[in-house]
Amino acid sequence: METPFEIGFNFGYNDFFNAIRLEQPMKLHAEAVTCIEKGRKYLDQKLKNSDEAFYGINTGFGSLCNTVVSKDDLSKLQENLLLSHACGTGAHVPQHIVKLMLVLKVQGLSYGFSAVQLQTVQRLLDFYNHDIVPVVFEQGSLGASGDLAPLAHMALPLIGKGRVWVKENGTYVIKEAAEVLKEKGWEPIILQAKEGLALINGTQFMNAYALHIIIESASLSAWANVIASASIDAFNCRLEPFTDLVHKARGHAGQIAVADNIRKILGDSKIALEPKTSVQDPYAFRCIPQVHGASRDVVAFAKVTMITELESVTDNPLVFPDEDKIISGGNFHGQPLALALDFLAIALAEWGSISERRTYQLISGQRGLPPFLTTNPGLNSGFMIPQYTAAGIVSQNKQLCTPAVVDSIVSSNGQEDHVSMGANAATKALRVLENVYTILGIELMCAAQALEFRKPLKSSEMIETILEDYREVVPKLEEDRFLHDDIIASVAFIKSKYLPGF
Repeated sequence: METPFEIGFNFGYNDFFNAIRLEQPMKLHAEAVTCIEKGRKYLDQKLKNSDEAFYGINTGFGSLCNTVVSKDDLSKLQENLLLSHACGTGAHVPQHIVKLMLVLKVQGLSYGFSAVQLQTVQRLLDFYNHDIVPVVFEQGSLGASGDLAPLAHMALPLIGKGRVWVKENGTYVIKEAAEVLKEKGWEPIILQAKEGLALINGTQFMNAYALHIIIESASLSAWANVIASASIDAFNCRLEPFTDLVHKARGHAGQIAVADNIRKILGDSKIALEPKTSVQDPYAFRCIPQVHGASRDVVAFAKVTMITELESVTDNPLVFPDEDKIISGGNFHGQPLALALDFLAIALAEWGSISERRTYQLISGQRGLPPFLTTNPGLNSGFMIPQYTAAGIVSQNKQLCTPAVVDSIVSSNGQEDHVSMGANAATKALRVLENVYTILGIELMCAAQALEFRKPLKSSEMIETILEDYREVVPKLEEDRFLHDDIIASVAFIKSKYLPGF
């Protein structure tokens, strides 16, 4: 049996990211168990020995915060919270992102400041490890007061309510949570004081999207450089602009790294050694380090923000046993993630924007390449329309990159008067990521076709090896054919080969 990854304390983040990507089972670190039990014991004693009102523990929620609830109703209060807040709509959140929500919620609860029961946290891990995935919807969170609606949907199956995805014959199907718990022999969790609020307060919806996008962006960044390198040779460009002296003179880490990457990829290219007819190349080629590198730096910034949030406790109120304090604050506000996700979407979109420009140049009939990369233009349209497709997607990305965080709509009768809209930033950032995969897939199609016209000259060993594998799924275009399938196959090819990133 595969060794579980210990979550909760002092793990290496690269190991954590790999555990997520490879779907390694998870278990609680021993120190996390101690902290969770300590926090719960403190709260139980506090409620037993005090009649003080604590927000969300023995009061109503939001603008009902001044309404005190009797001790006999504290468990019902938490159950009602989940039921009343599970108001998500729209498309289903992808199963792999919901599983990230489960893991991130466990991590946030593991510090003990949320005062939940150990069995509640363990059941969340059971869901993750047994591939029981709560049905969650994209719409409903304002990205402040926590991701209330999506996290309520995530938490409902704990108490035997709501619905979950389970695999039957290798395919996810939706079943009632109560039915699945019965099949597993698991009793529904009886929520204790504060637990419902701890489960639905927090930024785990936003951060799950951020985590997924950042893991994917590492490979996407590497693919952007590989495909751009193929286009550099396909368009017979000069390599002088990638000289290290140029980039060290400016000093941006991403720019320096990308230029170094391009030099390594094309270091043994035969095409690169050929005499060049142009003194300078278009910016889409010459400025690859400056553009790709700037986006790389933004992804690195977003990664730091995401990791900080991963290490954080973002529900409310927080319980501090050592200080004998229960404090109502605002760690659930998603502003840090909203800003990072909006910036991340813009950075990803730029990889797509400059990629489409290279595609445009490759099909333009310049530098010894036939118009639209077809041997019989006129009778054949070749790669004319894939560029249209890429251009349309680039334009859509521009619309998706309108910042979500600059919007705010008052809610909860004025109590929650500024919100981050980070959930909208998260879902649209994922759409941008998927769009960029398609744009790069189209560039790969065109670069591979253009390099056919450079033969018998060859690009670098790395590029030629990748293209040899690529040609097994997308053959050379001899005459017009159904290119939709080629685009889908190109995207699948990129996604199937996870390249080491930053």
